[in-house]
Amino acid sequence: MIHKYKLLGKNIVLDVYSGAVHVVDDVLYDVLDYTLEPFIAERECPQFIIDALSDRYSEADVRDSYSDICELFKMGQLFTDDIYEEIAANWNKKSVVKALCLHIAHDCNLRCKYCFADTGEYKGCRGLMSAETGKKAIDFVIKSSGNRKNIEIDYFGGEPLMNFGVVKEITEYAKEQGKLHGKNFRFTITTNGILLNDEIQEYINENMSNVVLSIDGTKETNDRVRCRVDGTGSYDSIVPKFQKLAESRNQDRYYVRGTFTAYNPDFAKDVIHLADLGFKQTSVEPVVAPETEDYALTREHIPQVFEEYEKLAAEYVKRWKEGNWFNFFHFMVDLDQGPCAIKRLSGCGSGHEYLAVAANGDIYPCHQFVGDEKFKMGSVYGGEINKAIVKYFEDSNIYTKDKCRGCFAKFYCSGGCAANAYNFNGDINKPYELACEFEKKRVECAIAVEAIKKLGS
Repeated sequence: MIHKYKLLGKNIVLDVYSGAVHVVDDVLYDVLDYTLEPFIAERECPQFIIDALSDRYSEADVRDSYSDICELFKMGQLFTDDIYEEIAANWNKKSVVKALCLHIAHDCNLRCKYCFADTGEYKGCRGLMSAETGKKAIDFVIKSSGNRKNIEIDYFGGEPLMNFGVVKEITEYAKEQGKLHGKNFRFTITTNGILLNDEIQEYINENMSNVVLSIDGTKETNDRVRCRVDGTGSYDSIVPKFQKLAESRNQDRYYVRGTFTAYNPDFAKDVIHLADLGFKQTSVEPVVAPETEDYALTREHIPQVFEEYEKLAAEYVKRWKEGNWFNFFHFMVDLDQGPCAIKRLSGCGSGHEYLAVAANGDIYPCHQFVGDEKFKMGSVYGGEINKAIVKYFEDSNIYTKDKCRGCFAKFYCSGGCAANAYNFNGDINKPYELACEFEKKRVECAIAVEAIKKLGS
């Protein structure tokens, strides 16, 4: 399977199963429209291709391009076979838990309009995780991680800084237990920044491998949806704190992470605004919401969203050439190595490798399932988890999702978000199609950007 498209002035051809990316001239790009796999091995250009393109290209150019295609086929870089379906069909994962999302606070000091977590309540009631619950979660993941050495802990909410004393207590406990059990813990914290101060920043910098800073873009964009309890905006308060923290981490090991909605489908300006504020690590993602919400993105927004991604890709390349770089999370792709086969086939590992622990200690497949009793898997106080739910998620991969089979982007998104699939379609194996459309455009942009960077032009 191949996927070909034009972007940023380049003709780009992706060979899906090998991952090879080719930047080609117009002749070869057009010859591919007529190339049929059975002919390739013969190495002789069929006459019908020469005839079909005779009004545009000389016979010699068409023959040369066809020969190049045959050579790439021979090298395993075009029209390669799918070796992954058999791997997926015979897969016995025997998963171990390697990451936990700890819901430190089921409460928040903001009331963001699009919040999937009910502004922190998670379909339940507000509350804070106790140090005892957090320590039980650390015990649980040590026990459930098998021989795995590296374990990820994500502090999440609500707003984790509302319970930062417990964050510190859990972190210190995890480090102690890690030494005793031969485990290496890496910590990430997500914050809206309202409570961020010098003391907290110092502790974060000493102990957190990564920090996610929530901001949506310009003051107008951010304050329309990311409001305090009293309705006032958060932009003026958080920007100086975020800038200070980003600089204190040498513009590394953090992301400013935003959401764009139907209120700002022209979101490229928000990404660029964040870059202009000095942030080098950015991630701005489409909102996921029912179409009944006035901020929800719908299929009607697809053309504009595509245009914005292309506009952003062009600006991204321009700034890279000027030496004024910034990273945009969705444009980061490794064309040399990339994720391993397991990651390509099954994605984030929610429900079997990655789990979420609610403030009361209940265990769920990921943070977006918290509060849905159908997906309650157990508790850190019991230690055992529902094996049927584990298997449901463990068995899911791009080959159990019919809509993924013919998609060129499947090895980049790994089938998409299980929670979004379930929330919109009632089945983790039925992807949320609007997200699929956005992802395919992001993949195209990411590959084009990386190809240009590699070419140096």
